[in-house]
Amino acid sequence: MPSNSPMDRPKRGPGAGTLYIVATPVGNKDDITLRALNILRTVNLIAAEDTRKTRRLLARHDIKNSFVSYHEYNEDRRTPKLIDKLVNGNSIALVSSAGTPSISDPGYRLIKTAISRNINVVPIPGVSAVTAALSVAGLPTDTYVFAGFLSKRKNKRLKQITELAATQRTMIFYESPKRILATVEEIIATIGNRQAVLAREMTKFHEEFVRGSLLEILDTLKHRAEIKGECTLVVAGGGPPQEVSWETVQNEMNTALNLNREKLSDLAKRLAKKYRIPRKKIYDEALRLKGS
Repeated sequence: MPSNSPMDRPKRGPGAGTLYIVATPVGNKDDITLRALNILRTVNLIAAEDTRKTRRLLARHDIKNSFVSYHEYNEDRRTPKLIDKLVNGNSIALVSSAGTPSISDPGYRLIKTAISRNINVVPIPGVSAVTAALSVAGLPTDTYVFAGFLSKRKNKRLKQITELAATQRTMIFYESPKRILATVEEIIATIGNRQAVLAREMTKFHEEFVRGSLLEILDTLKHRAEIKGECTLVVAGGGPPQEVSWETVQNEMNTALNLNREKLSDLAKRLAKKYRIPRKKIYDEALRLKGS
């Protein structure tokens, strides 16, 4: 669609305005569409998760406009004000710090409220870390699960991972550089060693893709003094359900015990559910392995 089409022109007359959901680069500032630049140039207001980052992006493309911050700490009180502006005929572009708004970023509440008020909501598509990482992962792309950021609470986090253990779909996780080691360890301990790709600093100068099994990726990361940059982890789904040997179960127990990231009772419960083996049998064997 041409960038000067009627749909791209903000409504400045009477009646409800339009809320544009604008994708911005995840790193390289040139990764933005002409349509997105036109919208950012002509809307009445830009609601930005990080106004400093957005201002630098627009300066790169010689765009000047009005800003207001919109992030997880102020969206409760700011949403009604933005809705009022839209109802009064103003056009607003919603942008996150990077990528597509509302994909693990603020925006859901504003979009949902706008829809409930019959306000026109228009996507201005572009880059997303999910699709960028998946496109180069070399893992099946016909169907996948986007898990986003896992919970910071350990019990809930392990439950989230366990629920994905049986899926045959490719899995995608977001993680901070400070937590990526722990997350990879927990995924290994919970669903086993899978093929994976860790995408770090995508589209930036230090862009990197660490490929291999989860254990190989873990070993690579452990030999680094520091890990920088937001991380996107793409993990292969499991194979179709099949009979497994007792040796396979023992090996997974040993891996989990060595990582020491869950209680024996939790380990027994998880593996009993995964392999449909009596929980007591798993628990007794885990005790034996731990003792030896």
